[in-house]
Amino acid sequence: MQDRNMTKEILIVTGMSGAGRSTVAHALEDLGWYVVDNLPPALLPQLVEQGTGIEGKSFAVVVDVRGGEFFDDLTLSLQTITATGGKYRLLFLDATDHALVQRFESTRRPHPLQGKDRIVDGIARERLKLEELKSEADIVIDTSNLNVHQLEKRTGEIFAAGTLEGIRINILSFGYKYGIPVDSDLVLDCRHIPNPHWIPALRPLNGLSTEVSNEVLGSQGVEEFVAKYVSLIELMVPGYLNEGKKYLTVAVGCTGGKHRSVAVAQELARLLNSNAKKLEISAHATHRDVGRE
Repeated sequence: MQDRNMTKEILIVTGMSGAGRSTVAHALEDLGWYVVDNLPPALLPQLVEQGTGIEGKSFAVVVDVRGGEFFDDLTLSLQTITATGGKYRLLFLDATDHALVQRFESTRRPHPLQGKDRIVDGIARERLKLEELKSEADIVIDTSNLNVHQLEKRTGEIFAAGTLEGIRINILSFGYKYGIPVDSDLVLDCRHIPNPHWIPALRPLNGLSTEVSNEVLGSQGVEEFVAKYVSLIELMVPGYLNEGKKYLTVAVGCTGGKHRSVAVAQELARLLNSNAKKLEISAHATHRDVGRE
């Protein structure tokens, strides 16, 4: 008979060392989650069985590469959880090698897999170990351009409601000149829209302002373009729900991530939320590169 405590979904937080696991753990605790940090993967099934019965608490476990025979233990543990009726979601935190090196150098701490070699060697070993795990993650957050406070905010945007019944859609604006977000599921290019950057009065503003938003959304064909993309996402939602996907990142890009992508991201979120209850979704817009120029 299935254990009654093995029915509640848990969140497993993992990823690259230095990518922000501790920050996410603290943010989840602030949101009221019950968080166990640095748990050996082999102990996951027992902790799930005992811990998910905590009334009113969403449950998260942080595991990392320092847990010994990481992949053998973690793979077996995840299989055991599933076989005994448990459910889990996997959050993977990532960052560029450059960002990770800077973080280890700033704290003057060695990478856990560095040994007698360089920090970059330890990062390369860990990235190779975690490659398959990342590919299986339900949510990937790229923390390369996020400080501690921004990562806490992103965590709150995703997990404030605890375990999700539907799909939470993050509409993430970005600038192509800063790179496409590595955690994006879908990418929408807005560079065909006339650029408010070339209008002197609008250049200092961004897409959150009414003036820029009206200019972008009022351009020829943009209203239809946005509406059709919303329809495309809505067509995909039932399939995502059937596959158990609960978080979707739609990256919306323009050249600098300041005007067009921001205005379109805001409008996409507004339109998706207008039909949120029927579709079992919630949408919010975040803006990676606003203020970066």
